[in-house]
Amino acid sequence: MTTPFGLGALPTLSRSTADRQESLRTNPDRLARRWPDARVVLLDEHSRTPVVEGSGTLATRKTQDFGTEPPADAIFLGEWQGTDFWSLPGRPAGETETVEMAGSWGVVEEVPRHEGEIWVDLRGYGDLLDDTSAGLFTTAQALRNWRRQAKFCTRCGHPVEVIQLGWASKCTGCGREEYPRTDPAVICLVHDDAGVNGEHVLLARQPIWPENRYSILAGFVEAGESLEGCVEREIREEVGVDVRDVRYLGSQPWPFPRSIMLGFTARADISSTIVPAEGEIEEAFWVSREEVRAAFANSRLRNAGAVPTPIAGGRRQLVLPGNSSIARVMLAAWAGV
Repeated sequence: MTTPFGLGALPTLSRSTADRQESLRTNPDRLARRWPDARVVLLDEHSRTPVVEGSGTLATRKTQDFGTEPPADAIFLGEWQGTDFWSLPGRPAGETETVEMAGSWGVVEEVPRHEGEIWVDLRGYGDLLDDTSAGLFTTAQALRNWRRQAKFCTRCGHPVEVIQLGWASKCTGCGREEYPRTDPAVICLVHDDAGVNGEHVLLARQPIWPENRYSILAGFVEAGESLEGCVEREIREEVGVDVRDVRYLGSQPWPFPRSIMLGFTARADISSTIVPAEGEIEEAFWVSREEVRAAFANSRLRNAGAVPTPIAGGRRQLVLPGNSSIARVMLAAWAGV
């Protein structure tokens, strides 16, 4: 590759089609008038939503099932192709059976099934959704998580009431308005100095991750810190390596519970001494482009139910980040797969 690599593909959870401009959610007359023809995206207590089994489409509900006007806890998500979309808490209307499916990191998860629908989580199923469904689910989860956590005023401590149909809150004591928070976090693909894009990438694993799971490095932006400064600090803190030539790649919302991942790439000296941060990083090492490509090939084999093949010359059986993560998109772009 003779030119600097880019993402190549839009990260899974960055896909969206719905129009969610503020003028729509601050027009209650319009929304009330259109409520009978709108659709509802349900989220259960585990932040799962129903999809039509075997498809990438959300199984939305008719608004008539929830009354003649939007309930107090309804969240307006946006409009798409003449239809308004809302979100409400919900769960399967009856007994469910359990089925297995691949979740995040390729781990098999058990999910409920009911009358041709499966209830899935965003992290494990997001990449299988169409653009409209992915955007609606991501927005619904981000706003629902904010409402769960932001129940009291940050100024005076009084309870808050939700306004603007889920997009703001107002303190019942001092009247202060608050809006959904998004915590910025950087995620950086560090490669060596060979050529334009290097020949090796720095991977690491946290102690709490499943066995053989590795990813690129990430961390939260601190107060008063630039994004580039955060990249340099986080890499130094987590593995003791100094980076340079920090370059922005792209972003992805990550509502687990309220982050946005800002993707970067940077260079580092492959001979640098790696010092994993105690308690945060269990192991970190350089991996060749060939090993990363082999790990992607093995991922496809796992998804097809086949046995992964040994990585030629590889020291480990690498399992890369899940398909819903921007980390996977960044690694795929760098490896050229």
